[in-house]
Amino acid sequence: MTDPLAFLRKLFDRAVEVADPMRSLSAYLPPKPDGRVVVVGAGKASARMAEAVEVAWGPCEGLVITRYG
Repeated sequence: MTDPLAFLRKLFDRAVEVADPMRSLSAYLPPKPDGRVVVVGAGKASARMAEAVEVAWGPCEGLVITRYG
């Protein structure tokens, strides 16, 4: 029988992995619009989401407010 704590930890680690915006966000972005792109975000995940947008669309301008970094 599997250790319940190890099983739950494995489930948690996998959920965090697949929820990473670098892995999941680009599939939901529309094609990059023409002209200037401004990214605005607030909250714990906003920095990583803004980073994922820049990876998908290239450099953008904007402001992201988050607790860290």
